[in-house]
Amino acid sequence: MRRWLGVLFLISLTLCLWLGNLSLITKQATIGELVNAQDTNTIQQVNQGIERYARGDYRGAISLWKEALKVYEKSNEVETIAIVNENLARAYQQLGDTQEALGYWEKVIYYYQTIGNLQKVGQVLTEQAQAYSNLGQPGKAIALLCGPNYDKSPGKRECLPGSALQIAREQQDKLGEVAALGSLGEAYRLRGDYDEAIDYLETALEEAKNYNNPAYIVLILNSLGNTHASRAQLWNLRAKSAAQRRIPKAKEFKSNAREDYQKALGYFQWSLTQSQEQDYKSAQMRSLLNLIQLYERTQDLNLVDAATINVDIQQALELLAHLPDSVTKVYAAIDLANLPDGDSNITSPLTQCSAKGKLADAQATTILNQAIEIAQRLQATRAESYALGALGHFYECRKAYQKAWTLTQKALLLADQNLQAKDSLYLWEWQAGRILQKQNKEAQAIPFYQRAYNTLDKIRSDILIAERDLQFDFRDVIEPVYRQLAQFRIELASLDEENRNKELNLALATVNSLKLAELQNYFGNDCILAAINNTQVDELLEKNTAVFSSIVLDDGTAMILTLPNKEKHLHWIKASRKDFRNQIEKFRQGLIDGQLSITYDTTEAKTLYDLMILPFEDYLTSQSIETIVFIQDSFLRDIPMAALYDKKAQKYLIENYAIATTPSLSLTAPKKLNTQTGRALILGVSKEAIIDELPFRALPSVPLEIKEVQKIFPNHKQFIDEDFEPKKLEKEIQDTVYPVIHIATHAQFGIIAEDTFLVTGNNNKLTINELETVLRQVSGGAASVELLALTACQTAVGDERSSLGLAGVALQVGVRSAMASLWSVGDESTSLLVKEFYRNVHQLGMSKAKALQAAQKKLLKAKEIPEINNQYDNPYFWAPFIMIGNWL
Repeated sequence: MRRWLGVLFLISLTLCLWLGNLSLITKQATIGELVNAQDTNTIQQVNQGIERYARGDYRGAISLWKEALKVYEKSNEVETIAIVNENLARAYQQLGDTQEALGYWEKVIYYYQTIGNLQKVGQVLTEQAQAYSNLGQPGKAIALLCGPNYDKSPGKRECLPGSALQIAREQQDKLGEVAALGSLGEAYRLRGDYDEAIDYLETALEEAKNYNNPAYIVLILNSLGNTHASRAQLWNLRAKSAAQRRIPKAKEFKSNAREDYQKALGYFQWSLTQSQEQDYKSAQMRSLLNLIQLYERTQDLNLVDAATINVDIQQALELLAHLPDSVTKVYAAIDLANLPDGDSNITSPLTQCSAKGKLADAQATTILNQAIEIAQRLQATRAESYALGALGHFYECRKAYQKAWTLTQKALLLADQNLQAKDSLYLWEWQAGRILQKQNKEAQAIPFYQRAYNTLDKIRSDILIAERDLQFDFRDVIEPVYRQLAQFRIELASLDEENRNKELNLALATVNSLKLAELQNYFGNDCILAAINNTQVDELLEKNTAVFSSIVLDDGTAMILTLPNKEKHLHWIKASRKDFRNQIEKFRQGLIDGQLSITYDTTEAKTLYDLMILPFEDYLTSQSIETIVFIQDSFLRDIPMAALYDKKAQKYLIENYAIATTPSLSLTAPKKLNTQTGRALILGVSKEAIIDELPFRALPSVPLEIKEVQKIFPNHKQFIDEDFEPKKLEKEIQDTVYPVIHIATHAQFGIIAEDTFLVTGNNNKLTINELETVLRQVSGGAASVELLALTACQTAVGDERSSLGLAGVALQVGVRSAMASLWSVGDESTSLLVKEFYRNVHQLGMSKAKALQAAQKKLLKAKEIPEINNQYDNPYFWAPFIMIGNWL
């Protein structure tokens, strides 16, 4: 996807400013309304401002309107004051200063409410909502347009009183209704709720056609095209996830993606035809750019031929020359100059280098220089910063580093002056770091990487949940900043013994932020933020606990050990990312294949032990370590560390240490609650099920597992098979606190949160986001749940994103700890392990990590215990169970 000016930076030709045309109509009306004002000079100032606005001189218009506003405020002409404030809000919005615009919109609403003009109140609420969507806050936009938490179920789509859409309908303001519907659809698109977005946009389109408003029709068609294109990307991601699991629906998902892309193409072509008929030049440019970007995104589908793409590009270039100077023209120029030529690996043209662009280098630089000049004339500093930065990136890719550096510094200065431009500021800070690094000036590059990291950390939450499309490009425009900075810090730690701990702490802090960013990106919401605690890492470590943190980089993997005495030790695994990943996948697959053999071949387990643990053995021994907490990175989340094998001692790692895992110590609940109250909620499905055409085999040992849990917790409630329904679960936990929730059913973790779910009764499923919603309603809050046990999980081999979902399950759901499995064992061994684990925690008071260790060691001794199947000493049966989150 190649819409970074519209996705990450929230300034876009693809976003629909729904009342853009309405604002022009309103401004024409304002001239007539102001004719009766006594001060003729002030009237002229307002009208001159409108003329300057029409020419793209927004600063000039603002200056005139502010002078006029002083006069009207003295005479307290409320309606006129509202009109001038309205124009000021639009002018600031055109300059990209959305925060300033929002301040004026608030004033406008107040004034129209004062004079009782409800129709205008509704229209302004819609414009205010658009501003919030531009800031990446679609939730606030939806609240203004239809009300927070309104019922959108079939037949109950009425918006709340006082919302923009409801006011428009009450006032029979058809134009305002179309604008509100369109804006609501756009906000839902940004939220990733594509079905809801399409529903609203299609309704808006029908209303616009009935009202015969071609300007709105063009806008709606573009938004529909963008929504279908976004949904197509989601279908593609689901198809990839399904294919990895050999789910029959993979082909259907792929077909759905193609269908959505074709619909997007149709809407963009329709919008182009409509805008050409009406001679809407800016709208034509918007449609052409959308088409070109869609072509680039769907090269493998052959929706159009190369000749069509070239014709549209030439048409856009010709049109660019005839567009009036405006911020829109600046961003269009940047988009055109950065078009890559057939490189499917380029997802972010402003951060990645394409071997060749669609335009010749001379043409691209000419267009970018013109964009800079236009932005300077308009005094649009944000747009100027983007144009300068884009030209700097062009020269970076051409290895003309001095030119690139000069332009990037100018872009940085402008972005830094605009306190609201942190999204672009991080971009140019990162670019400056890359330019220096490519010149082997690492020491000078580090501060710029650090600045980019600091800036990104402040805005991370907004941009990661602002638009669902960002999920597809996370690895190209967010993750590299963290990893490159962490690598710098680790390299410095290797060279500087005196400052080793300091640099390693900085590296760990950087990767810790990356873990948070990954989880926010995966789950697509800010629920993870609620789990952050301010406890220092060292405060979480007891005297016998150590932490291993892994950081996977392209040319090696860093293993960092943190000891209770605050010492840190570093070891590099000198293998490329690709080679190390292959080794990890081979180890995991060998464990899973152990189901078919009585004796497990420990070769791979020995090799990994020597790479990851052996270099730190002496430190662990000297500190009398009993518990190890792993904070794993990337594909290392896929494997159970318990099964690493010490060939010298002839023991698995779990035999010497209790083991836990957590995505981040700052996301780990610092306290232990009481798990000995004897109350548990037990949920399970033992019957076979079919979800999304994928069969899930029966779990015949579930009844035995549940029986063992019942014995440990006599005070329990259970919902088994058909009784395991989300509504029953929700009703049960609203009034009763259950410290332990035990779920014995298939749990699948997919590439995206939508494909992460529990199998419930009657061939239904409960997604992890739905489970989070349910558990947030627990009496006392989800944090009152000490332990969530999931004993039949499944993550795909080699699928880093699915294991990310498993790693974050406790955080997303909101419980303190989770015991889960990396693959589904589905055997009597699970019931034996579960029985032993709960007995150790509930009756003996062990920490959860040590309780799991003891349970796993018991299975390891299967050959010594007659009543246990001697095959259970194979790590296939005991290794996949991991403790996530609080391990105490």
